[in-house]
Amino acid sequence: MKRRISKWADRSFFTVGLAATLVGLVVLFALMLDILSDGIGRLSLQFLTSFPSRHPEEAGILSAWVGTVWVMAITGVIAFPVGIMAAIYLEEYAKKNYLTGFIEINIANLAGVPSVIYGLLGLGLFVRAMALERSVLSGAATLAILVLPIIILSTREALKAIPFSIREASYALGATKWQTMRNQVLPAALPGILTGTILAMSRAIGETAPLITIGALTYVAFLPASPVSSQFPFVNLTGLFDAFTVLPIQIFNWVSRPQKGFSTNAAAAIIVLLAITFLMNSVAVWIRHRYQKKIRW
Repeated sequence: MKRRISKWADRSFFTVGLAATLVGLVVLFALMLDILSDGIGRLSLQFLTSFPSRHPEEAGILSAWVGTVWVMAITGVIAFPVGIMAAIYLEEYAKKNYLTGFIEINIANLAGVPSVIYGLLGLGLFVRAMALERSVLSGAATLAILVLPIIILSTREALKAIPFSIREASYALGATKWQTMRNQVLPAALPGILTGTILAMSRAIGETAPLITIGALTYVAFLPASPVSSQFPFVNLTGLFDAFTVLPIQIFNWVSRPQKGFSTNAAAAIIVLLAITFLMNSVAVWIRHRYQKKIRW
């Protein structure tokens, strides 16, 4: 009797899980199909290389997609090393006491804080206190704070998943703690770390509320200065302090307008945003897969 009940429960759980998965996939497919049908005809080189305009047939997303690439690149540069170093310290070096317990609880809570709160923090800290104004650097720093808890938590879980025997074997051969972390633990944990980073950056690329809060522009008819310079040292950082916009803000601006042409432009911009997200995630997945093949426990 118990065996029959157990089999029935297993089949019921399988059926419910399969149904939930199919419902999610069907809804996602329907949304993708609707967006593609509305926006695929609007995609063109002119659309990608033109600035926004009050005329929907002339409007483009050049400043928006360039701003998105700028902001996401700087966000990754800030959040990735800081998040990993914080996770390594908390997991491997920090003493287990009330202070570290308090920090860990707050990091876990910060992962669920609404994004607009981070926008208010960025407005007060980066825009006003640090006088960075409404620049690319302010937006990237705000999004970096937004995704830091996710990166820290996922990195800690990846470090916990590495068998302690790897550390013991390294110590037995005379390696220091840092040498063990750098040469053994971190390479083995990198696939898990990259998985968390992919999720964090995927959330950041679609965020609108924090950037609107710090004052990102909805209409930008120029590009941030190029990071490449023709003069030594061939690096130009002035673009970090330029005003910017991003694709989610441009999409929000277009869908709020009554003209049919702007709705079509918004659908096309969503396709471009999804393409950038898939490209970014594909690179991270490729790197993760490459490291996974090298791991032999």
